Amino acid sequence: MLRQDQQVKIRRGPMTEFSENNAWYLAQIKPNCQSIAERNLRQQGYQVFLPLIRETIRRRGKFSSALRPLFPGYVFVGLGAETTNARAIGSTYGISSVVRFGASAAQVPSGLICQLRQRCDSENALIPDNAFQSGDTVKIQSGPFADFLATVASLPSEQRAWVLIDLMGRETRVAVELNALHKVP
Repeated sequence: MLRQDQQVKIRRGPMTEFSENNAWYLAQIKPNCQSIAERNLRQQGYQVFLPLIRETIRRRGKFSSALRPLFPGYVFVGLGAETTNARAIGSTYGISSVVRFGASAAQVPSGLICQLRQRCDSENALIPDNAFQSGDTVKIQSGPFADFLATVASLPSEQRAWVLIDLMGRETRVAVELNALHKVP
């Protein structure tokens, strides 16, 4: 049991309190203050949405996957029925300013936020647009095999695919990054 003078800190997961009826604004984050800004906005009762994108990075000669903001330096802030003061967003520690057009803060259409949320997974990471499957015909858009048509053989990871390319009458298996592929209808 907790005593009355004890406080319980609840860490909310990614966007569990999302509501379509919110007024959404775009706030600019101060450099290196992303987590501070998110925490302070949530403590004030605002809803926070920071869409992420999964990128492959190279560290010390090894490749790894990392989540980076889709819109670096910005975060979406939602005002529910209980929080109606948009002015306090700009004075939150970690926030530089609220994006404005003229004298008033620019409201982001809630439909845009809904569509972004639908394209994100549970970690707020954007799900790739082209979900490939074995047997799909694809066009390679970059790299040494640019403009070649290929068939997806397998998808061993989230970042690469094995494709079969016809080279001089023989199918050759080649590993290609997913972002270099485009599905051919």
